[in-house]
Amino acid sequence: MQAHSSWTPPTGTLGSIVAEARERANALESHRAALSARANDVARGTTLEFAIRRGQDVAVIAEVKRRSPSKGVIAAALDVVELARAYAEAGAAAISVLTEPTHFGGSNEDLLAVRAVVAIPVLKKDFHVAPIQLLEARALGASTALVIVRALSPDQLQQMLEAGHEVGIELLLEVRTLDEFERVMQCDTGASLIGVNNRDLETLVIDPGSAERVIPQLPDSITAVAESGIAGRSDVDRYARCGADAVLVGSLLSGATDPLAATRALVGSAKVSRVH
Repeated sequence: MQAHSSWTPPTGTLGSIVAEARERANALESHRAALSARANDVARGTTLEFAIRRGQDVAVIAEVKRRSPSKGVIAAALDVVELARAYAEAGAAAISVLTEPTHFGGSNEDLLAVRAVVAIPVLKKDFHVAPIQLLEARALGASTALVIVRALSPDQLQQMLEAGHEVGIELLLEVRTLDEFERVMQCDTGASLIGVNNRDLETLVIDPGSAERVIPQLPDSITAVAESGIAGRSDVDRYARCGADAVLVGSLLSGATDPLAATRALVGSAKVSRVH
């Protein structure tokens, strides 16, 4: 592992979106009691990690994504329910739903609609920067919430890990480098579900080799997800060879004219054990 470096606040696109996310999180505080009540009423389903681990092939996490800062409009008028059903029928292990409203066109209503029609795990993909957002994710019925390590200071990351455990929601911790993974491992609260993003969220540049560099170095106890830049089955095979347990695919599937066929085309790459 690389030596741990001091954390600096995110800049660029990520820095701007994180600032907006903190404002949204602050606005949620007045709803804490209602969110707690709703969260207590929501049954826990299958975890994302279990769904990934139980299969022999690289799991496909299919994403509901209307637009993004890097690509612009992907599928502005997509039918969330129809798309979710297609993903599940095609063999996706889980569905990721972008709920960030300003830059990705997502909403909590999208997540609720997906949760209502599928039995597989649902990942709430957003810029979660405060514990109240994890309580909200739990109240919405999400199986898992994304937490971007680069967006959080070491103390904030520890706080989010503790909050996830407290409210009973699984976290997918997203890193881009081994140094960021080491930050996760230095926290007191354990984490075993790690996403490696090929996209630098500060510059929006994709380096397809990021996952290939990081995933082979992860311990076998870590469930590893390769994220961003997946354009077809050859990319799934590529990340399978470096030891990925799953891939998260957004633009390719959300923008497909036939999402059922597009998802099926990605399913079936055999997992390859990471060799240390």
